[in-house]
Amino acid sequence: MRCPLCMHPDTEVLDSRKLGDGEIVRRRRKCRACTRRFTTYERVETVSMTVVKKDGEREPYDREKLMRGVRTACYRRPVAVAQLERLVNDVESAMMTTDDQEVYSTVIGDEVMRRLRELDEVAYIRFASVYRAFTDLGKLREAVDELLEQA
Repeated sequence: MRCPLCMHPDTEVLDSRKLGDGEIVRRRRKCRACTRRFTTYERVETVSMTVVKKDGEREPYDREKLMRGVRTACYRRPVAVAQLERLVNDVESAMMTTDDQEVYSTVIGDEVMRRLRELDEVAYIRFASVYRAFTDLGKLREAVDELLEQA
């Protein structure tokens, strides 16, 4: 691993820890030249997927875009960052089990909504209001009533 600070090509690993369910490895490293320390994260690189949007447009899957949407829905809610990471990891895992190169945005959205409903009901309604593009208060009320019926 090259040192990001002095670009020396040789570093040593001081500590390794598994994060989450072992899907991510965090390593503390030390540069042999400048002796500075830094952290790296290793994650298995997934096969590139294409997302097919509602209008038929295709774009590469972007984990950060999904995370932004979930983070926005959970803004000022009692949801830990680790829970958000787990939710996004679970959604990605569900998509990877299909072995398809393309995944429809509706599949991703439905999976996120299902998991948000279990995590935080307010975040679920926030996400659903954007995802389902509620055009009036009646549609929003239907979603809230559906949520209350299942509680």
